[in-house]
Amino acid sequence: MVNPLARILITSGPTRQYLDPVRYLTNASSGRMGRALAEATISRGHDVVVVSGPVDIEYPDAATVVSVVSTEEMLAAAAMEFESCDGLIGAAAPCDYRPVRVESHKIAKTGEPIDLHLVETDDVVATLGQRKGRRWVVGFALETEDRRLRALVKLEKKFCDLMVSNGPEAISALDNQVEVITPAGEVIAALAGSKESVAESILAIINQRLIK
Repeated sequence: MVNPLARILITSGPTRQYLDPVRYLTNASSGRMGRALAEATISRGHDVVVVSGPVDIEYPDAATVVSVVSTEEMLAAAAMEFESCDGLIGAAAPCDYRPVRVESHKIAKTGEPIDLHLVETDDVVATLGQRKGRRWVVGFALETEDRRLRALVKLEKKFCDLMVSNGPEAISALDNQVEVITPAGEVIAALAGSKESVAESILAIINQRLIK
């Protein structure tokens, strides 16, 4: 058996933050980009572990898949798996907010407005990036405006080695259009096409620049 070139952690899909036993906050992330990245990573001979929120897709059989629901669960699982990995690709779209209080019973309709008190969840990529040591981290930044600038700010805050910038049109889509940005603010690639072809190009850049 050939030893893998690297062991890579990929976070993928959305997370859910429950308000009560049946309702939750989430987003429309499908996990397709994470799956495409896993396929591209495996095709290059790397070992892959995917920490995924709830999705309707199937990941490659060769990938180790850890299923989670909440952002807290994703962070805990990713932190554990990252210990044995060489790098992280943070393609997931974790829910950024959680309710201060989760009701133990279904919230009944009363005809009146409901006030939801939300607090930020811990940032998965930023937390792992701060602990990366000699490992590398590639993040994804989905923005609706000032995409390049905001992606660069996120790159710095999350201790990333590269940031992949895209927009909301990528959510649940089959195609994607991204820019790959370095810590110096240089756009080293502008990629467009199927998520599979974009993932292949991203992995080629990671192979060239980050995997020794």
